[in-house]
Amino acid sequence: MSQARKSFSRKVSAARAELWKGGRPPLTRLDIELTERCNIDCVHCSVNLPAGDENARRREMTLPEIRDILDAAASLGCLAVRFTGGEPLLRDDFEEIYLAARKRGLRVRIFTNATLVTPRLAALFKAIPPLEEMEVSVYGMTVESAAAATGNPGAFEAARRGVDLLVGQRVPFIVKGAVLPSTADEMDEFEGWAGKLPGLNGKPSYAALFDLRSRRDDEAKNGRIRDLRVGPKDYVRLTSRWGEGYAAELRAFAARTAGPYGDRLFDCLSTTANVDAYGRFQVCLSLRHPDTVYDLKAGSLSDAMTAFLPKVREIRAANPEYLERCGRCFLKQLCPQCPAKSWAEHGTLDTPVEYFCGITHAQAISIGLLSEGETAWTVTDWPARLTRPALPKNDQPHARAGGSRRRGGEKTWKTR
Repeated sequence: MSQARKSFSRKVSAARAELWKGGRPPLTRLDIELTERCNIDCVHCSVNLPAGDENARRREMTLPEIRDILDAAASLGCLAVRFTGGEPLLRDDFEEIYLAARKRGLRVRIFTNATLVTPRLAALFKAIPPLEEMEVSVYGMTVESAAAATGNPGAFEAARRGVDLLVGQRVPFIVKGAVLPSTADEMDEFEGWAGKLPGLNGKPSYAALFDLRSRRDDEAKNGRIRDLRVGPKDYVRLTSRWGEGYAAELRAFAARTAGPYGDRLFDCLSTTANVDAYGRFQVCLSLRHPDTVYDLKAGSLSDAMTAFLPKVREIRAANPEYLERCGRCFLKQLCPQCPAKSWAEHGTLDTPVEYFCGITHAQAISIGLLSEGETAWTVTDWPARLTRPALPKNDQPHARAGGSRRRGGEKTWKTR
């Protein structure tokens, strides 16, 4: 009788293993935007520059500079790095960057559109696994819808080739979609296709609440992005696709986080670092406000995390409108409003963004925390509201069949 093989390792959570017995390290996760350039031109993208933008390419961090940042991150206790863009695979030295991260013991997550995945890259990911799922953005289920979303007639076939290569090499990945005029009536088809991919549990996520350009560099495109955004009521209908459990989770989250935050702006900051394509530390990759950016070429990642970041945390809101509304709103943590949104929309850190306010109020109405016409910053009995029973099922919003159209000034995409 053969003996079972003895295992000399087991997986445990970092918390149970007491990995950080002396307290959490300054840095646990690192996001690096390897490039803002991209080989496709998505209609909703807040970041991308053309793939052939030589000015951007010349200014991007070099491989030695990225290695130095990875060394610094590892020395601060970092365990994982995410490579994003633009399209990170567009860099000629991506393989070297990836291997540099893995050689330093870092888990790697890659955000990609998969169009540039090659047999060589897929084989590399199999031989030296990233240890975290890749995240693949899918922008259409047909050649036509993908071309409308990406501006690239070959995007659909290239992305499918890349996905097939990852599947063939058994590289773990998940997919996410985007709710656009060209893709909104494909959601059932997308979810059916995604459900057949290995490793996906539940329905895929979607990008729907699109940000404006984070560098505030293209007002014409900002106008087009605004036109693509779903309205508040349609966003609630979209989330109903995820079942009654989503509404319950939303209520539970609101109960855990509810309450006014006053003039505080940066409660989200923790032990994650973000570095843009040109070597600048940012508290968030979407936030380019000069008061929240630190040049790593003139300093160090350690100084950014231990000296600069605490100063950013102390920045307070001064805008009277923000203090009157956002500062008094008990749904602040439910709302996408944040300094990055204010920056992209208004060039400030503390100006309310009406679009996200409307989204949050619609969600709050749908789960019984607000009534029609109420504003969350005027509600004083919010602790009692959090204990109310959820709305009956018949009162919950439902997905609606139908084509893309405007109704009452609100864009409505098909979300059957």
